[in-house]
Amino acid sequence: MTNRIESKIPFVGLHAHSGLSPFDGLGMPGEHMDFAYENGMNAHALTDHGHMNGLSFQVEHLKKMKEDGKDFRAIYGCESYFIKSHRKWRQMYEEHKANSKKQKKEEYGMVIEDEDRQKKFNPLNRRSHLVMVAQNQIGLNNLFKLVSDSYQPENFYRYPRMDFEMLDKYNEGLIISTACMSGPLFGDFWKNRDKSPDHVLSAMRDTIAQFKEIFGDRFYGEVQWNDIPEQHLGNNYIIQACMEMGVEVISTADSHYPRPELWKEREMYKRIGWGGKIPAWAEGGNGLPDSVEEVGYELYPKNGDQMWESYKSYSAKHRTEYDDTFIRDSIERTHHIAFDRCEDFLPDSTVRLPEFVVPEGKTAIQALTSDALAGMKEKNITDPEYVDRLKYELGIIKERGFAQYFLTMKAISDKAQEEMLVGLGRGSAAGSLLSYVLDITQIDPIKYALQFERFLTKGGKGYPDIDFDVEEPMELKQQLAEEWGKIGVNVVPISNFNTLQLRSLIKDIGKFYDIPFTEVNKVTGVMMAEATPLAKKAHGQTAGVYTPTFDEVKEYSETLQAFFQKYPEVATHVDHLFGNMRSISRHAGGVVVAENLDHHMPLINSGGVIQTPWSEGQNVRHLEPLGFIKFDLLGLSTLRMISGAIRHILKRAHGIEEPTFEQVRDYYNTNLHPDTIDFDNQEVWREVFHKGKWAGIFQMTNGGAQRFCQEAQPESLLDFAAVTAIFRPGPLSAKAHSLYVANKTNPGQVHYDHPIIKEVLGETYGLLVFQEQLAMLAHKLGKDISLDEGNLLRKVLTKKGTGKDKVKDNLYKKFVAGCAEHGLSKEIADSQWANMEYFSGYGFNLSHAVSYGAVSFQCAWLSYYYPVEWMAAFLDKEPEEKKAGAINTAKSFGFDIVPPSINKSGRVWEIGEDGNTLIQPLAGIKGLGDSAIDQIVANRPFNSIEEFLFNENITYSKLNKKALDVLVRSKALDELMDDRFTGLKHFWSAVAVDRPRKEKNLLENIDLYAPEGDFSEEEKLEHFASLTGIFPIHEIMPQEIQDNLMTRGCPPISEYDPDLKLVWFIPREVKIKKTKNGKEYWVISTTDSNAFDANIRCWGVKDDDKISLNKVYIANLEYNEKWGFSTRSIRRSFRRLT
Repeated sequence: MTNRIESKIPFVGLHAHSGLSPFDGLGMPGEHMDFAYENGMNAHALTDHGHMNGLSFQVEHLKKMKEDGKDFRAIYGCESYFIKSHRKWRQMYEEHKANSKKQKKEEYGMVIEDEDRQKKFNPLNRRSHLVMVAQNQIGLNNLFKLVSDSYQPENFYRYPRMDFEMLDKYNEGLIISTACMSGPLFGDFWKNRDKSPDHVLSAMRDTIAQFKEIFGDRFYGEVQWNDIPEQHLGNNYIIQACMEMGVEVISTADSHYPRPELWKEREMYKRIGWGGKIPAWAEGGNGLPDSVEEVGYELYPKNGDQMWESYKSYSAKHRTEYDDTFIRDSIERTHHIAFDRCEDFLPDSTVRLPEFVVPEGKTAIQALTSDALAGMKEKNITDPEYVDRLKYELGIIKERGFAQYFLTMKAISDKAQEEMLVGLGRGSAAGSLLSYVLDITQIDPIKYALQFERFLTKGGKGYPDIDFDVEEPMELKQQLAEEWGKIGVNVVPISNFNTLQLRSLIKDIGKFYDIPFTEVNKVTGVMMAEATPLAKKAHGQTAGVYTPTFDEVKEYSETLQAFFQKYPEVATHVDHLFGNMRSISRHAGGVVVAENLDHHMPLINSGGVIQTPWSEGQNVRHLEPLGFIKFDLLGLSTLRMISGAIRHILKRAHGIEEPTFEQVRDYYNTNLHPDTIDFDNQEVWREVFHKGKWAGIFQMTNGGAQRFCQEAQPESLLDFAAVTAIFRPGPLSAKAHSLYVANKTNPGQVHYDHPIIKEVLGETYGLLVFQEQLAMLAHKLGKDISLDEGNLLRKVLTKKGTGKDKVKDNLYKKFVAGCAEHGLSKEIADSQWANMEYFSGYGFNLSHAVSYGAVSFQCAWLSYYYPVEWMAAFLDKEPEEKKAGAINTAKSFGFDIVPPSINKSGRVWEIGEDGNTLIQPLAGIKGLGDSAIDQIVANRPFNSIEEFLFNENITYSKLNKKALDVLVRSKALDELMDDRFTGLKHFWSAVAVDRPRKEKNLLENIDLYAPEGDFSEEEKLEHFASLTGIFPIHEIMPQEIQDNLMTRGCPPISEYDPDLKLVWFIPREVKIKKTKNGKEYWVISTTDSNAFDANIRCWGVKDDDKISLNKVYIANLEYNEKWGFSTRSIRRSFRRLT
């Protein structure tokens, strides 16, 4: 351990910021705490601006410090934004808005401290700073409530605000100090300094009196010691006013970065956050000071001696006299507050779950058992195996105290299923029979040999983590909030912290050092491509996607290394700023559910949404340690597609024009629910999975996965689960896909060392594919190895160097002993152990694979039995950037695609009367709003353009000129264009451009614009593509030509084969650029049948080279990771086909 500095003067930093004060503080709370400890202090506060987002990091690091034997205290606090009266501020704010020429909407977002902004008078921005620390748990809960309330809409505009009324209500257990030069007492100084000293002191006395009335001796004046003349003037006034009012004073360091040498990195961080704004004192250059003296302050966690040195040095420099004894007492008083007035405590981590899910008169486990038995009865389950399994699961859940969690999850599931389709299961939760009988999952775990122990074990740590798929997660969260209480109180979305990343940092920092953009762009454009293959090789990965870490990019990218060697100051900044806070967003689906969360955590507001101050995810686990359990409500677009297909089926096959959700749910339960659908239907396996009809089939969007699936020829749900489990980077690197196909094709060639091994691995043809297989193999072959221990083995085998070696050794001995009892030699036992160890890192979760495989089969069933309904739903679900490729897929299936129709199109893709035509929706036309569509749908059919333009039932303020413009140019009004019009351009000018108000005007327009005729074919194509977002590739490149090219070894550019090099594509845009040497080259933007956007760099362009847009070309192209596609000669490489 580093030798600690000894400070003669006791001191604790009660005013301190971290990198959780975005673009103001720097470094994580743990870094500040570690330095404070090294620097001779035994306590340190965290008082970030306006929030307490860093508290979770603070608590977790404090636990580590105590585990390491360090005697250290964490002081929990916040530097809040304060105004004296919300009512008066709001009144001024409303008056300001009323008098403003331009009305501004309420602003919400991440709070970034910018002191320059608040010095400009504007009641919208008015606030001062106030440091608040908790003495105990009561104070901490009061601080949580104050912070939560400050973010409520009535108290928030750009910054959250507290006032005296709020402080009076929640003051117990809190210590307050007056903060920095932006504090309330300095505010009195700034407002009155030009009047007289008496005015300053009088204002300060009034402010002190108000605080003292609420907090008594828990209110302190605060002074700081920096190289700022005005600070010393203000300090003297604060000291005098406090002495007159009988209020004690403390000195604080107002630390913002964890070590003294990081002052320049903090200055850079601030500039990045301010969008490159350079402070007024910086003249020329990049705005970064040359020395810390130029800044005027050192804001690291100083100890008492360093505080004294700052006081003596700066007071002497500014020729300001103070009472040394008074100042020394103000420094030492911080230690007294931290150790005599604040308790040494960890925040209350009582698990908080909603009480309303437990019926009155029952305990949670009684209610859960009752619900489980009711579910068994509803599913008509009486098999003793199921009864025993349920008893076993309930026993573990009771033992671990999870009953209320499952009741909450059931309540969420029940509510969701009243409104929308939900997923069959996700992750290991599908291995729970309890989840199945509660309808949280839909897969029978016993039928598919799914293990509860993979989900929960007797001796495990932490709460269950059930991911729950739904059609519309935002809609569900809103419904839960409305039913269970106010959103932002009982149902709260979880925050995500977004950090500064390598690419953006290099670009941002490069600007400050005037590094040419082309040079920066060259580095950021190739560094990942250079590092990725080498990093993959270092991990033994030969297939699949891999994202190298920050350190790996620095290690493996030669271009980045050369750049950092050339610009070492950029490298230094990047090293220290990487991973610091950039912004706050929301978790994809995570929410916390409990009563009165605003009393138990300091809620924040980001983007107008109240959310948690702490995060929970793959890399950060901060909610559960503090007692808050995450519920993941995740959107699965495939569920929307299944629901859409069912609606089409009910409409076409059952005559239900507007199906309700209840009707959709009844159809689903009758035909698609896993308890009713036949997963052994070989027609579906053969016609969809074997023949490769992949349109919209869940998990089958990747070309490699599609080819592997066709090679593997799955015939059951378990077969398909194995396919999806194997098609991942690890198994692909191990060539498991090839071995699986070979073994499945010739199962007789597979050798099993023992019948138990065949029993466990036979369904996957001798391969260890699933994690559950590893646990079961250890359980059945080993001596007294439980399934819990089998799952533990999986973990210890995959986590090297985690202190689990003793556990691993013990399990190894039990495994070898068990193998011996089964007649297996030690050599074979070691071989099996080595096999388990090898595949432990690649094994996949069987529960997840089966559940998601069942969704894929549901898609295939709909595609096979209701192809046109499925295709319509598929086209609806595909995002705009993939729509053209989806349409081409539909064409390849033999369906006709027609443009939007004013009389036939709706809000979704519609099916023509012939059952083979798919009609594009009105909702897909850009610029056509919902209100305009409402007017069209409510008043059609239209038999003539007159009926459409002059309809007394239509509100034309909603169906306006802009709507007419896009309807005409997207071809949606083609059926109303009769022979009076000479072409679409004539129709457009007469109907939309010069919008007629009366029929007489229309007739005049018909004559006036007749010479305009038609748009060119190029114009029609561009209008259609720009307005619908769909490039009609099937009009330019018929399917038969595509098929012909493919058979001749010329695939689309998206399926480029480096051995063939020959591809076809359609140019959409040509950009002319120049190299550093001034030579011209072209960048051709292209598309193809898969809606794949690719750029082709064309070097050595000649004067007579020409590219025609929206025509089909074939070309021999080169490809590399750095430049993408390229050619050295357009003339020799390109050939136009159409």
